[in-house]
Amino acid sequence: MTTVAASPARFRDLLVSEWIKTRSLRSTPWTIALTVVFVVGSAAVATLTDGAAVSGPADFPPFDAYPAAGYWTLMLVAASMGALTVVGEYSSGLIRTTTVAVPARGSVVLAKAAVTGAVWTAVGTVVSTGSFYVSQAVLDERHGGVAITRPGVLRALTASALLAPVCALVGLGLGVLLRHAAGTLVTGVFVLLMLPTMFSDGNRWSADVKHALVSAAWNRLVQTWDPEPASLGYTATVPGSWTVFALWPLVTVSVAVFVVERRDV
Repeated sequence: MTTVAASPARFRDLLVSEWIKTRSLRSTPWTIALTVVFVVGSAAVATLTDGAAVSGPADFPPFDAYPAAGYWTLMLVAASMGALTVVGEYSSGLIRTTTVAVPARGSVVLAKAAVTGAVWTAVGTVVSTGSFYVSQAVLDERHGGVAITRPGVLRALTASALLAPVCALVGLGLGVLLRHAAGTLVTGVFVLLMLPTMFSDGNRWSADVKHALVSAAWNRLVQTWDPEPASLGYTATVPGSWTVFALWPLVTVSVAVFVVERRDV
């Protein structure tokens, strides 16, 4: 009798599997839809509030299109959903079935990261673009709108779009490392939202820590005016903020891949 060895799962198969898992959850589309409505709505509210005093394009700060309340909510939801793609399998025991079928655990994590990053990049692009054009629709009535080609505006739009996948991948990496829903969500909230408020731009070491965090980097990237060092203390640079955006998901996912290959499920 001849035996045929099972061929190892291809990475494309892992991507398809993770996509099926993601779209099969009924809560996913509802959560995404409500998040988009809330964040874009917060931009409309912020613009309506500040737009009353607008008399022309020069008076409009593009940051109104990306209010902190809405985008902090986006950070929280994206990080939570990214974490749940992993901790949900740990809590249900499905992760054991997955690792039996695919012993290459690192590839599983990378497939989850690829699907999560793609989904939340799409969500972030919709939210960021929607926020900008909704705010402009409000301001155009007062002749206070700005073009997307205005210096800094496209950078703010891009940074706000990428904020979602960055936070989702950080949440996924934390989920792999901690494997517990409550602990992962609390850690994600602390690292992404609470920790930056503990530091200021007043002295160098504190500013360096703050500028190395995701929310501080996003704040700098959506700032379309030049900072005033004399009044604000140490300020982050635009290239440095982009580097922070790149390093956080890269480091957390890389550490997750390293750890998952070396410990028991």
